[in-house]
Amino acid sequence: MARQQERARRTRAAIIRSAAVEFGKSGYAAASLNRILEGSHATKGAMYFHFDSKEDLARAVLESAVERYRATSERWLARTDLGPVDVLHGMVDEVALRLENDIVIQAEFRLVIEPEFYRDAKAAGGRIVDRATRLLAVRAIEQKQLRADADPDRFARTLSAALAGQRYIVDVQGGPMDLRTRFQEALEVIVEAMATPEWADEFRRYGWRAAARLEELDV
Repeated sequence: MARQQERARRTRAAIIRSAAVEFGKSGYAAASLNRILEGSHATKGAMYFHFDSKEDLARAVLESAVERYRATSERWLARTDLGPVDVLHGMVDEVALRLENDIVIQAEFRLVIEPEFYRDAKAAGGRIVDRATRLLAVRAIEQKQLRADADPDRFARTLSAALAGQRYIVDVQGGPMDLRTRFQEALEVIVEAMATPEWADEFRRYGWRAAARLEELDV
């Protein structure tokens, strides 16, 4: 029984991964169930055992992406060895790293901008990062890294829009992505506009104290 359950779990995961590749490459409407099956090495019966339709499969990809965003935010929020602004940098850096290398996150980015999934954008992984960003902004104000008059909601909204804009620009321009540099630049501009002089002085001396590492991610 345990072996059958593990086999079913692996089959489901393989189908979701193959679907993520197909949705990320072709979009939702043009995605081919046959190509998804070929990529997963699963049978049609196995696919329909786990998923009722292509839409059901796409939503499974979205849910998988949300889980990854949640793991990212929780891992960084749990760091107690860093100040909140450095934690934020690490989290943003990991999001960029995932967008460059994680096929599930790449597929989610493609799916939520399609008409069939506009409503899902409200519960997408980016919302989890937005909430974590606001929490870190509150912590940064309390620890005098951001000015006392800084607005956490404004901070989170502005950073979210800046990161999304950088991601879209990379798509439009084409070529190899360097999201980590672009995300870091956006973060620095926004943080420096609201930072205390003390934090700014320390940053000029030491720079960022944390960054994400690809080998630590499940991609």
